[in-house]
Amino acid sequence: MRRRDFLPVIGIGLSGWPVPAEAQQAAKIARIGYLGTDLARASREAFLQGLRDLGYIEGRNTAIDYRYGEGENFEQLPALEAELVALRVDVIVAVAGTLAALAAQQATNTIPIVFIAVGDPVTSGLVNSLARPGGNITGLSALTPELVGKSLEILKQTAASINHVALLRQRGGTGEQTGRILVEQAANAARSLGVQLHVVEARSPADLSRAFLEITEARADALHVLSTPMLYGERTRLVEFAVKNRLPTVFSFRSYVDAGGLISYGPSVPDMCRRAATYVDKILRGARPADLPVEQPTKFELIINLKTANALGITIPPAVLLRADEVIE
Repeated sequence: MRRRDFLPVIGIGLSGWPVPAEAQQAAKIARIGYLGTDLARASREAFLQGLRDLGYIEGRNTAIDYRYGEGENFEQLPALEAELVALRVDVIVAVAGTLAALAAQQATNTIPIVFIAVGDPVTSGLVNSLARPGGNITGLSALTPELVGKSLEILKQTAASINHVALLRQRGGTGEQTGRILVEQAANAARSLGVQLHVVEARSPADLSRAFLEITEARADALHVLSTPMLYGERTRLVEFAVKNRLPTVFSFRSYVDAGGLISYGPSVPDMCRRAATYVDKILRGARPADLPVEQPTKFELIINLKTANALGITIPPAVLLRADEVIE
């Protein structure tokens, strides 16, 4: 047989041989489900960058199915999660906090889940413990009680004349123990700063009008908001109330400042999204979520909205501006 006739025969013969398991594994496309609301949409690039840093390129060796609730419509999450489960993705990334994580957990107990920016994963029933999550879910928590006092300190440094701060929290928005710790942290910080603290509670959006009235009647001259999914979804109302009543306000996440809030100090959501990619990588390589400890924030950011400061008649001290990670003008 001539050599030019022999080569095609070799090609045909090889194509019929079984492909080794190792080669099949190498050629497998990682399929990821990405679930959340507007927060997930805004944090998408940070997550993708984290994947790229680990060698996962969307459209090349990775396919990502995105599902977003419109605006902050958390009610849509269970149906969107069901769609991802039906697609048989390899892992689900639940962005947008506790409600997105709960929707994912309720939809499947077999597909691995990585959550991002959950407040208290233990008391919300997502994991057994931070060190040993158990089940098919793990991820990154945004809970840092010690930041409550730090946020109050920054608020006082920003507007030195304040002496009566309203602390707005959602009753039942966190576990009972966690809620108690957060209030204690705020009370301790208020005493050390010589500031009076008035705790105001709201269970639902319908309670906010009453809460606003209570804050006004208490003659509070500043506002500290303890973020929960409900309050996050109502951030536009919170910002409008604060500006209308000329209240310097500090929040936990920059999305509030993007909506017109004065200050946010808290965990960096983009950083958590980048770090979530490491969980996805470990799971795709065979690790079990039950054995991957829940991480707590390591990077925090101070964001200031100068436009809002001007509307409130506040001049931000240079020392505070220098500490800011970003100033919105």
